[in-house]
Amino acid sequence: MSGAGGKIGHAGWYALALIAATQMINLLDRQILTILAPEIKTHFHIGDAELGLLYGTVFALFYALFSLPLGRLADGWSRTKLLAISIALWSLATGLGAFATGFAMLALTRLGVGVGEAAAQPAGTSLAYDYFPKPKRGMVMAALAAAIALGLGFSLVLGGVAAGWWNARYAGGGAPLGLAGWQFAFLVASAPGVILCTLLWRLQEPVRGSIDGLPAPNDPAPFRASLSLFGAVVPGGNWLAMIHAKAGARDWLGTVLYTGGVIALCALLAHICARFSPRPPLALFGGHINPHVLQWSVVGFGLLVIGNLVQSMKRTDPVMHMLLTRSRGLQLSVLVGSLQTLINYGVMGFTPSFLIRTFHLPPPVVGLHFGLLAAGLGVLGPLVAGPLSDRLAHNWSATGRVSLVLFSLSLSPLIAILVYQAPTIDAFYSRFVIYSLVLTMWLPPLYAVMYEQVLPRQRALFGSIYLVILTILGLGIGPYWVGMVADARHGELGGAILSVMWVAPVIVAALVWLLWAAPRDEALLLERARAAGEPV
Repeated sequence: MSGAGGKIGHAGWYALALIAATQMINLLDRQILTILAPEIKTHFHIGDAELGLLYGTVFALFYALFSLPLGRLADGWSRTKLLAISIALWSLATGLGAFATGFAMLALTRLGVGVGEAAAQPAGTSLAYDYFPKPKRGMVMAALAAAIALGLGFSLVLGGVAAGWWNARYAGGGAPLGLAGWQFAFLVASAPGVILCTLLWRLQEPVRGSIDGLPAPNDPAPFRASLSLFGAVVPGGNWLAMIHAKAGARDWLGTVLYTGGVIALCALLAHICARFSPRPPLALFGGHINPHVLQWSVVGFGLLVIGNLVQSMKRTDPVMHMLLTRSRGLQLSVLVGSLQTLINYGVMGFTPSFLIRTFHLPPPVVGLHFGLLAAGLGVLGPLVAGPLSDRLAHNWSATGRVSLVLFSLSLSPLIAILVYQAPTIDAFYSRFVIYSLVLTMWLPPLYAVMYEQVLPRQRALFGSIYLVILTILGLGIGPYWVGMVADARHGELGGAILSVMWVAPVIVAALVWLLWAAPRDEALLLERARAAGEPV
């Protein structure tokens, strides 16, 4: 933690290293699917849209849903122990994926990974913020962003090399347990979590909010509050919560109209997508379902969870509800982060397959070369952006941080057009270097702005709320969108990847607005909290 004069002690750096390692393994286990995609598609006879479902939507549902109660639990219980348990769960689920015998079983293991990983970001960010003071938090977010980049890059290296080595070793048959290369890679990816969860279990829990001068009182019943939140946001369960709370006619009318609107919207989108890119039905748990119906059913479920969440906050946490509904800076930050996540997951989810198909490269080569490049650049960009955003914030407050995000996210889509139209692999890599360096500068400053607009006691819960929204909009739509467009274009991935850039103008417009809104809302945080009844 921070000592006198703001100096960071060894305990703080050690804690940050473990939290960063958590984020790295989080992304490694999640992203390893991308480099193994060609082998998995062949093994289960599925297309790009179904792969997008598996990589994005199916994972996103439980990841988003369970991040809410786990985020609430992290605001009242031990974050170190919660992270340790979560790592153990998602590592086990990753390992079980090696033994999947069909699409449905593999989807189930990805659901398990989603449940386990749901606590990583909200609990990890909250924990890190209690070890480092405000002037150092751009650097903290840079470290976590760099760890995410390392996890993404190493997932390609590990997946490609492990699967390639296994397939070469047992090319003539006789593999232990009959495992294919992609299955062996899942087993290897699950191993590091065993060590990390042990170290986190033994890490000291800091006093929540003490470093900000706002120590949070002990939560007498964090598990009860977590379960209550879960019941309040699950569709169906929210109606029981409303009956228990004796909700008024206006609340009931709003709930019914919102639910009907979501169902109608998702039914319409499923119909449009099925016409745009027809796909054969998926065999799932003894039945068959159209993949587009499955996709938009999951997204619709997520949208209902978001609506139920906002409504439940009105009853259980008026301060958080006030921030979600009145803080324009917070709303714009969430919108920007969610839409950029849509782009990032759509692009990175299919870039390995793009390189394999377009330049006829073997997966182990793509995994090694592209994985190392992505990891190195993903570390460099945030490590430059984090301290730079701290310096800009020192001079111009939140406006300085937002300006850096605007630079990154307005320029990177233009560079992407050149990257995914490269005529040769050398041209691709040279252009990708510039693209990645510019793109990866957005996360540290935006997250620093975002988390400064909520109270210390709310950081983990807000992290979960944000995670739900960006997961449903970003991870739940980005990979599926690219896969669907690729199927409609008979497997052409370059144009499909670029098609996801349609949200970039919305991001730029939101950031221009955020230049004004962020410093204003950050300055009004305590005043608004007191007005809503918060004892600060």
